[in-house]
Amino acid sequence: MNWNLSTITFGLIALAAVGCSSESVKTSAPTASGPSPAGVPYILAAEPTGALGVAEARERAEDESEVIVVGRIGGSENPWIENRAAFSLVDNALKACSDIPGDACESPWDYCCETDKLPSSMALVKVVDANGEVVKEDARKLLGVKELSTVVVQGKADRDADGNLTILATNIFVK
Repeated sequence: MNWNLSTITFGLIALAAVGCSSESVKTSAPTASGPSPAGVPYILAAEPTGALGVAEARERAEDESEVIVVGRIGGSENPWIENRAAFSLVDNALKACSDIPGDACESPWDYCCETDKLPSSMALVKVVDANGEVVKEDARKLLGVKELSTVVVQGKADRDADGNLTILATNIFVK
């Protein structure tokens, strides 16, 4: 499993390193429209307190510890794991291209203006069911989120040998 997490994380970082390009890949993936009925149990009505930023969580969270982490969905042109409730999360300290006045990047959620900081400021979020399995529904449909949505995820830290952080989320608050 560690190999798979490392591979996914590396893939997300590699996609981010490509940065903005004129050859943008557009997908016909689902768009955010509110949580699906299956997603409602995962959505928190109130924001949990004590959230760490993604970078801080990467430094402090121990394997299998309970964590609350806040960030924005992004980090690559496609931050989603297709047909799974999983996505990459970026520390709020990083600026998306849309946060920079005058920047006309077509995919500001890829953080192409901050690629040097992405490796230490990203985590993978997997929404898991009561059995610890990743929910088999696209996160956008399940949770009603989209690129650059700010979310607070609550769950268990899963560290790999390379120090990558995956959050096995059981609850999410969408800001």
